[in-house]
Amino acid sequence: MHRPPAVAALRRRVDRWAGTPRALDVITALSAFALMSLDVPGLARADNPLTGITASLVLAAGASTLVLRRRLPWVPYLVALALMGWLHELTMIQFALYSLGRFRGRRTAVAATVLYVAVAYALFHTPGWPARHGDTLSEFLSLVVPIGVLASGVGIAAYRQDLVRALECQRAEAAARQAVQEERISVGRDVHDLVGRELTVLAVRAEVLAVRARGEAHRKDFEELADTARRAHHMLNETIVRRADGGAATPGLEGLGALAEESERLGGPVELIVAEEAKALSPLRQTAVHRVVQECLTNAAKHAPGLPVTVSISVAGRDLLVDVRNPLPKTPPDRAPVSTGTGLFSMKERVHSMGGTLSAGPDGDTYRVTALLPTGFERA
Repeated sequence: MHRPPAVAALRRRVDRWAGTPRALDVITALSAFALMSLDVPGLARADNPLTGITASLVLAAGASTLVLRRRLPWVPYLVALALMGWLHELTMIQFALYSLGRFRGRRTAVAATVLYVAVAYALFHTPGWPARHGDTLSEFLSLVVPIGVLASGVGIAAYRQDLVRALECQRAEAAARQAVQEERISVGRDVHDLVGRELTVLAVRAEVLAVRARGEAHRKDFEELADTARRAHHMLNETIVRRADGGAATPGLEGLGALAEESERLGGPVELIVAEEAKALSPLRQTAVHRVVQECLTNAAKHAPGLPVTVSISVAGRDLLVDVRNPLPKTPPDRAPVSTGTGLFSMKERVHSMGGTLSAGPDGDTYRVTALLPTGFERA
């Protein structure tokens, strides 16, 4: 059967609305009114000015406040107390206490339940309250207390379940973001390794062709091609470094002096030895060295405050050696150092990602961190 477009659009709109929290609030209000409407005949016969119609309108107005139970749960709660005192209606209070527990948590629900029992106790001693709620205080409380405790308890349980689901969603989102970040880093490394290698090969081939074309008209073109390939390789390295560090380029070897000065201001002298050959490293490798030295100096300041640190960066053939040492303290620091425990792991991960190795631990009377990674130089 073919439905007109207007009917189909209305159906889709209704379906979308039916899945919203506002729709659930409206259904809750209608459910409360339906249950309270069962008491309308008794309310019309009771000693009050209400008729069947006016009693229905009063109960409908009270139930309608449940649409505010998420943003203003105290409104239906206060209305429920008023209905309990005026019309001796206990249905509305169940929905109100559940809403407080569900959307405001345990403390609010417990306080509201205690207040509800106190108000009910005061009403029990008020002349004119109907005897059907219990001839004795114990009978009365056996009816009133379970209603409040059960309603608020179910609401608190739902509130905690909502918190658990929200936490699970946050964890899933965090895991997804972490997976995306790791994939981006992996892609960046692949781009650097694969495209960088091709650019290096292109630069070398262009230089060879420039030598072979010595004295010919195209020699200058080959030289420009080689220079362009080298610049592209350098820009690729810089781009990978910036992407990996959130958009801001991390200092390379030129930033080690600032790290040493910062450590010395904290009371720990630093001896910095950097081989001249190491300054020819690519920006990506210089960033790795900077990160390793930074983490080592931070750990030394936390675990061996005031003791000297020696940082040595040297090149041996195709390998770059980063060696950081500091004496082990004779006594532990006065205060336990604040540590997340991920610094060493991060250093190892960065060095391993570049094909190197890292070791850290006591070496006699000193604590030593050694990182060995390839320089990336074409010729030793």
